[in-house]
Amino acid sequence: MDGKVLFRKLPLIRTIPKEEDMKLFEDQSYISRNLLPQDGEVYYYGTVLSVQEASEYYERLLQHIAWKNDQAVIFGKHIETKRKVAWYGDQTFSYTYSNITKSALPWTEDLLKLKQIAEKHTGEKYNSCLLNLYHSGEEGMAWHSDGEKDLKKNGAIASMSFGAERKFAFKHKETKQMIAMVLEHGSLLVMKGTTQTYWMHRLPPTKRIFGPRINLTFRTIVKDLEK
Repeated sequence: MDGKVLFRKLPLIRTIPKEEDMKLFEDQSYISRNLLPQDGEVYYYGTVLSVQEASEYYERLLQHIAWKNDQAVIFGKHIETKRKVAWYGDQTFSYTYSNITKSALPWTEDLLKLKQIAEKHTGEKYNSCLLNLYHSGEEGMAWHSDGEKDLKKNGAIASMSFGAERKFAFKHKETKQMIAMVLEHGSLLVMKGTTQTYWMHRLPPTKRIFGPRINLTFRTIVKDLEK
């Protein structure tokens, strides 16, 4: 394939479950509009990089990021996931999630450039980035909220996606309403406001996706500062 990185193209979707069913349809009209009906803000900007730019970043991120298997403490037991992670930032921020504390590495040139792109589109500032590497569709992320005490309260979290396109879903903690979409190669999404308070999100596993996916989530750490 002449060294080109090719990714399967999936339809963009927005899923809004009703009481009896989930309505699924292709629609791009929601791009850059708040996708949540209440209690938070989620904006999807679509692809903010060309296919060539996104593929070049994807290859360099695969090769040059200090990937390590993620760890968690569940019911007192340490487990290691197949998914790999990395943590970078303005300084050696410590960040605790799943009862594991990580220290940030210095920014790479590529991560700084991508941070600037995310900041330009979202109008927000970020000082750190958590990266996830999913080797195939069988690796995913369960329902959770990014509400750790180290993060800025109601702060923006910008998510950039590279590689295999994957479904990404939100579920309201009280009403159980769900919204889902497909995150494209080279795309940008931002969660802000009270989203983490009222909504959970997940990356559901699937056996129909075989390629790797890299996800960058730019965040603002406020540890030791006023939240």
